Amino acid sequence: MKVALVRIGIDTGSGGIHGPLFQDGTFEYIPIPDGLRKDERTYGNTIGKHGKRLVDYFPETRKAKVADQSIHFDPEFVTFTYGDPTSPKAGLRHLQQGDYLIFYCGLEGWDYKSEPALYLMGYFEISAAGYASGFTPVQIQELFGDNFHVRHRSIYEQQKNNLVLVKGSRNSRMLSKAVLISTMGQDRAGKPLKILSPEMRKIFGDFGGKLSIQRSPTRWVDGAFTKQAVQFVKSLA
Repeated sequence: MKVALVRIGIDTGSGGIHGPLFQDGTFEYIPIPDGLRKDERTYGNTIGKHGKRLVDYFPETRKAKVADQSIHFDPEFVTFTYGDPTSPKAGLRHLQQGDYLIFYCGLEGWDYKSEPALYLMGYFEISAAGYASGFTPVQIQELFGDNFHVRHRSIYEQQKNNLVLVKGSRNSRMLSKAVLISTMGQDRAGKPLKILSPEMRKIFGDFGGKLSIQRSPTRWVDGAFTKQAVQFVKSLA
């Protein structure tokens, strides 16, 4: 069994803010902006699970500017799909049925003081994965039709040769409460860096010594830790 961790969601480098974390442990998943402005869903017309428009989580000085900004809604947790055409995520094509893809994101306290940190927010139990070119047109629509990269034909045609698509089973979940996984460390230059916390290393291992999870490629869980990692995330659902 393979288990991978991927960072998703808005952050200061893509979107300019952290997602909101509430005092009761719940959170709002805010996707990154759609740089191509193809999607009809925007920060202004999309209502989050807490009943607020996503634009309302932006600073007042930016709300007018981002209200009409299209959203790159990926992953999506309705039909459980994820897609990425970039080389750092190409390894996800090797996921197989029964493997797990775990998602984490950057969150900051909204209705209370809590410094920005990284939190588990959901997972897919894999039912299918691979390059888009490896699926038939019928499979693309039936399995991945709600994915951002497939919804927009022009984007799909441009990306399909490099596009990795991942489908979660019905056992996939977005967590109701976020789970902290980071602590502050330092990079080689001594600058602050978010790394996997000692508590989480007991569950996920140390990714072969690559502890940085701030803005990193896919992190693969060592085989010695995969069973307990899956048991842990499933216990959070």
